[in-house]
Amino acid sequence: MYQRILVPVDGSDLTDRAINASIDLARQLGAAITGFVAEPRLELPDRPTSAAGLLREAEEYDAITAAHAQEVLGRFAQRAQEAGVAFEGHHAQVSRIDKAIITEAESRGCDLIVMVTHGRGAFGEFLYGSQTKAVLSGSRLPLLVLH
Repeated sequence: MYQRILVPVDGSDLTDRAINASIDLARQLGAAITGFVAEPRLELPDRPTSAAGLLREAEEYDAITAAHAQEVLGRFAQRAQEAGVAFEGHHAQVSRIDKAIITEAESRGCDLIVMVTHGRGAFGEFLYGSQTKAVLSGSRLPLLVLH
């Protein structure tokens, strides 16, 4: 059935549902999990900045996002290990999170993506967009959506 499950996580309480569900599913199927943290790329400031200042901001942003991803994926890895589920974690800074999720799943040989939806409704989706909906419409892989 499914051998490798991609689980995009952001460290929120909501993604704990995806972590728990994916670990349970992987344990039952004998599958492995790939955890993935996609952080938005640093946007260029709209104010004049020196090259040195911009480089410093970029280095600080890289350090912050790497530490966040390491912390989130570390907790995920520990829970997977406790459940006896194979786990690997990856993170990236990307311009489009939905496309990065799809690319990560395909490049890692995943055959299922597990995501949670915030359930904001039509108005919330209009304001904030829906990563889950974008992945669903852009991926050829099966997507398990947790509400």
